[in-house]
Amino acid sequence: MAQAKIQAKMNDATCSKFSRTMSMADRSGQLLESLDQLEMRVEALRETASSMELEREFILEMIQSIQNGQELRNISAGEKEELSLTANRLMGRTLSVEISVGTIRNSQQEEALHKATSVIDEIVKKLLDNMDSGRQQLQSLHAACVTEATHVPIDQKFQAMVISCALEDQKKIKRRLETLMRNVENAEKNIKIMDHQKLEDPKTNGCQ
Repeated sequence: MAQAKIQAKMNDATCSKFSRTMSMADRSGQLLESLDQLEMRVEALRETASSMELEREFILEMIQSIQNGQELRNISAGEKEELSLTANRLMGRTLSVEISVGTIRNSQQEEALHKATSVIDEIVKKLLDNMDSGRQQLQSLHAACVTEATHVPIDQKFQAMVISCALEDQKKIKRRLETLMRNVENAEKNIKIMDHQKLEDPKTNGCQ
């Protein structure tokens, strides 16, 4: 009789343990499913923030293009002042929007990013002294960041640095180089236009 009771209790304990284990597994599965759904929302959040970051950069670049464009020089002083004030106001409002998407990096990626950034910074410093040489160097760096074939010589050393960077940093490096190349191209166009106007100015040529 006593043995039967002991066996019955053991059976009850086994059933109870089995049910509890299944319940814990169910709860674990539900939590994992919730985390999977949250992970998708996190990635969507990061993508949205990155898109907003790109939009902010694009707007700033467009405002600067208008501020430095030739069209602004060909209007009256009053209209120019009004447009400049509007552009400055828009610039200030755009800069007041702060968007930051952090990138998780290991020590190797941190070092690679620092080296790649330093290379670009050095070229930017030299742009004012020799814009043509700087443009060629930027093109060489940009060629190291693209996968498609290019006729521009590739900076192999810089390419190794970029490859060692985190994927998000690789995209940002490429985007920065593209922005710098556009700025150099616009600056060269403005210089040529201004120089052409100077040559055609009768007063400059000594003609009355």
